[in-house]
Amino acid sequence: MDSAWKELKKNVGLIEKVVASSNKEKLTRVFRTTAHIRRELTSIELTRAIQEILAEDNEARATLLQFLALIPPEAEQDFDMNAGEDDPTVNEVEKDANVHMERSELIEVEVYLSLLVIALLLKSQLGQDAQRLADQVRGRCAQFNRRTLDIFAARVMTYFAYAFERYGDGITAIRPLLLEAHRTACLRCDEIGQATLLNLLLRNYLHENLYDQAYKLVSKTTFPEAVSNNQFVRYLYYVGKVHAVQLEYSDSYTKLMQSIRKAPQNTAVGFRRTVYKLAIIVQLLMGEVPERSIFNQPELKTALAPYLQLTNAVRVGNLEDFTAVLAQHAEGFKADKTHTLILRLRHNVIKTGLRKINTSYSKILFSDICAKLALDTPQNAEFVCAKAIRDGVIDAVIDHKHGWMQSKETIDVYATTEPQQAFHKRITFCLDVHNEAVKAMRYPPGAYKKDLESAEERLEREKQEDELAKEIEEELDEGL
Repeated sequence: MDSAWKELKKNVGLIEKVVASSNKEKLTRVFRTTAHIRRELTSIELTRAIQEILAEDNEARATLLQFLALIPPEAEQDFDMNAGEDDPTVNEVEKDANVHMERSELIEVEVYLSLLVIALLLKSQLGQDAQRLADQVRGRCAQFNRRTLDIFAARVMTYFAYAFERYGDGITAIRPLLLEAHRTACLRCDEIGQATLLNLLLRNYLHENLYDQAYKLVSKTTFPEAVSNNQFVRYLYYVGKVHAVQLEYSDSYTKLMQSIRKAPQNTAVGFRRTVYKLAIIVQLLMGEVPERSIFNQPELKTALAPYLQLTNAVRVGNLEDFTAVLAQHAEGFKADKTHTLILRLRHNVIKTGLRKINTSYSKILFSDICAKLALDTPQNAEFVCAKAIRDGVIDAVIDHKHGWMQSKETIDVYATTEPQQAFHKRITFCLDVHNEAVKAMRYPPGAYKKDLESAEERLEREKQEDELAKEIEEELDEGL
């Protein structure tokens, strides 16, 4: 409790310093501790903070206090704010927490406190009230064109979209507002706003299964990568999902793997779980088998169990097992929104089975292929084999007169271009990893100060230079 109160005061002071110096890059420090403040700060403490920080004539103060009054009191909030003031054993943190803050008239401080109130309303399941407050704060931010306000306005739009998506009448209604806000952010060169709103728009389109509109949005816009790693990771996931639906599996898999590598490894387990589910399906659609180590990760093992069964069915090429897994976990696949992509895997299962049959048999009847692949009729098996031969999946010849498929002799793989393509693919992957690592390099803060001299050293150097100059002048005078 006291630590959250102390961090809140530090953040308000930091916001004021940053606005005074116009150094907006340091505002990211404010949100590093905001998650802790959001979890620990109670409605009573937040009410006190608003009363002490915002001026009495500030319109936002009355509004925020009105919304805070809607939050039902909790048992752990029933405490005396002045308890312990007369106790000689009170620690320094508690003493510091009882110091009153100075009044602030900055719009950044006002919006920052509004974000804490919105988060508390959402935590208390007051979604409609959080939606109304977020809408009011969004309109308030639109009245200013300040670069120091951009990061706060982006967070407000995130809360607004989340509250509307979860508690509103429909997510479609806010799409014009998001498009208008994104256009304004582009005109104002608001990079964090562009990144946030672009992700919100993609989420909006994907929520309604409007993949064509999402694909056009991605192709017509540019994402500012250097703004926020968290926003860039989300963007990669959304773009990977769009490419997967558009049958661009290679691009989709590349984006999804970049998203997994850039995501926080110690946290964001739910996000990585979602990305892995989609990446596994895309890799199977590419004709590749995911590594077993992916399914053995402790935090992903349970969630990816149905996808492991699906992978085994596709790897073996057993259509009956594939159908059984699909029927058993259909509800889970629909909840993950991967059911449509999984239905495409049926052709891959058939192709895998045909490859094994082509390798094992030099000549086989269509009736036997029908039995092995669990197809309806021998005629369907003949059509499937003909399509596989035309696509280059297998190398065989169909004998329509006798009703069988005859495999050709196996060609040495090393005599083809397949090894070269695999080698080129690995080289490209390594070069991409190297380029991303170079882009991610950061110099430690204050490293340049090691080469700078101190004030005493500078004075000593100047003194020596003056003495040397005087000696040179005296030598010149003597010479004349």
